[in-house]
Amino acid sequence: MRILHTGDWHFGRTLEGRSRLEEQSAFVDELVDIVKDQEIDLVLIAGDIYDSVNPPAAAEQLFYESIARLAEGGKRHVAIIAGNHDHPDRLAAAGPLAAKQSITLIGLPVPEIQSIGIARTGELARLIALPYPSESRLKELLSDVAEEEALRSKYSERVGALIRKQAAFFETGTVNLIMSHLYVLGGLETESERPIQVGGAYTVDTAALSAGAQYVALGHLHRPQNVKAASPVRYCGSPIAYSFSEAGQAKSVTVLDLVPGQAAEPKEIFLTAGRPLVSWKAKEGIGQVHQWLEEKRDVAAWIDLEITMTEAMSIEQIQSLRKAYDGFIHIRPIYPEMEAVRASAPKADLSMEEHFTRFYSRQTGGAQPEPELIRLFLELLQEKDLTDAAGE
Repeated sequence: MRILHTGDWHFGRTLEGRSRLEEQSAFVDELVDIVKDQEIDLVLIAGDIYDSVNPPAAAEQLFYESIARLAEGGKRHVAIIAGNHDHPDRLAAAGPLAAKQSITLIGLPVPEIQSIGIARTGELARLIALPYPSESRLKELLSDVAEEEALRSKYSERVGALIRKQAAFFETGTVNLIMSHLYVLGGLETESERPIQVGGAYTVDTAALSAGAQYVALGHLHRPQNVKAASPVRYCGSPIAYSFSEAGQAKSVTVLDLVPGQAAEPKEIFLTAGRPLVSWKAKEGIGQVHQWLEEKRDVAAWIDLEITMTEAMSIEQIQSLRKAYDGFIHIRPIYPEMEAVRASAPKADLSMEEHFTRFYSRQTGGAQPEPELIRLFLELLQEKDLTDAAGE
């Protein structure tokens, strides 16, 4: 059978207020063409369909239109899990209707393995579909201490136990797959993933995923990448760049042919949809920027601009640049004294727990937060309180 692995669509996400819906729609058009051209039997979508638990109506409409086009009235199977950005119940609510179109929507971790028959090849896929497994979504407390190493160990153990239980239904005559939305040790991040791990606590060791699957399809990290493990483990990456830390990344979907008992050999199909995100550093001042614009440099890109200035940059100059090109996201003047401060500033590399502890200490005049308070903060950070998410 032929499988396509994608995820981290983040429908509804903006870039400093700029809508990305047109780019996301163009990605869907490209994806549908790939699915047809490659004669895909099964599409795996590994979570973070939306960018928040309360997505705008246009984002939901695009999602439902997308999966209907991919399934083509039941011609091919589409399996979808919730990521940390998705509301699990909301994503799964259309499940009974979607199932009639060979679309599987899974919001919360479930004990049942998914069995998917492929009529074209006569093969059967066994899919362990594990949506983002936070403590609250698992409905259990994994550790009674907030210590990072202990929590990480318990978290890996719990995820591994969930996977092994379903892996008992893997057979030598089936195509055996795992799909989840996790942060796996060894994966490379960008700035656009809101952390589901704090420090290293909510990370999973690759050993937890070693359950006899021929391929492990992961979502969460936006950089397409393989993870070193006993069996093929891969992040498909996001289909378009969502932060300037992803500038220069080649976006793709993953396609593989699998038959029972044989090793997977994933291949990338690169995408062209989406405006590039690029950074400009105009060391020679604002005249250099206008020169680049005249040269039509990065003509379709979203641009993060730094301009070296020797005198204050005026509002008129900024407006002139924005009028000349609508793709400027940031325009930051850099002055000589700022360069000196930047060069001498220490590099901070703090975990979110350390940031919270420092903030709490400043606000309370030196007090340290209780472990229970830290745990509550980390859990709220993972789940993104519904009210806060709606406000986003």
